[in-house]
Amino acid sequence: MCANFKPLTVQQLHDLNLPDIPFEYPEEVYPHYQLPLLFKSDQGLEWRLVNFGLIPKWAEDKTIGTRTYNARNETLLQKPTFAEATAKCKFGVIPVSEFYESKYFDNKPQRWGVRRKDGKAFYIAALYEIARVQDEIVRSSTMITMDAIDHPMMKEFHEPGNIKRSVIVIPHHRLDEWLSMTTPNIQSFVEGFPVEEFECSHVPKEKVNKETPQLNFFDED
Repeated sequence: MCANFKPLTVQQLHDLNLPDIPFEYPEEVYPHYQLPLLFKSDQGLEWRLVNFGLIPKWAEDKTIGTRTYNARNETLLQKPTFAEATAKCKFGVIPVSEFYESKYFDNKPQRWGVRRKDGKAFYIAALYEIARVQDEIVRSSTMITMDAIDHPMMKEFHEPGNIKRSVIVIPHHRLDEWLSMTTPNIQSFVEGFPVEEFECSHVPKEKVNKETPQLNFFDED
């Protein structure tokens, strides 16, 4: 399960020869944040600013997006939230520089970051949707995940137990193939990312010192 990541940087965008992103987006993303999604249209590669958490067309409001930011590849066509978008092959990618998972030590979670060793951004398989919710056009997406119980790196994350999940990383050389899919059968892409190309490390979350009226009261002019 991935609920926190950093989108690609401008430098990483240029390194991959991707089109410029015509909008601003957060440096770090959590569920219900906006993120840059890359997909393919008749005009070629395009970017859209979308919600992190897929909002299906039948949703009455956007709150469902707080819990639909990951989608199991095994049940894409069975889950009502994802079935229609999957059947219509609305596949895109979320390019990221690093994503975060919890690694447990003495039953206490630590925040660890996963990134490429060469510093390049990488593509996480995504499903996207466009819906009208209360007279608002909402674009949204979810990261597609896979079983990771046998993955050398990803099996070390999440709570102790036999349920381990990982995002699906689309290899750079298969990007066009993924974005051009015309069948909902994505099994050829369901494979663990090559651990020799990635690294992970402890990345504590930065503490934010919030100003309070009491502190401001004692500030000198």
